[in-house]
Amino acid sequence: MAFDSLLLSVLACPICKGSLVWHTHPDTKAPELVCKFDRLAFPVLGDAPILIEQKARSLLLAEYEQVK
Repeated sequence: MAFDSLLLSVLACPICKGSLVWHTHPDTKAPELVCKFDRLAFPVLGDAPILIEQKARSLLLAEYEQVK
């Protein structure tokens, strides 16, 4: 899957407006965009990030520590 890094630099967390980090879900290997401040992971379906708070999942502490 090709996700444009320029697009990532423009996207922001819909809650805190902070930056997002590309991440892969450890179990399903599905792509996600992570807000490290809110500890939320937003799914990416195809090439479209779903930046809706209700669709995000909370990161566990161990998972959060693995996000770069």
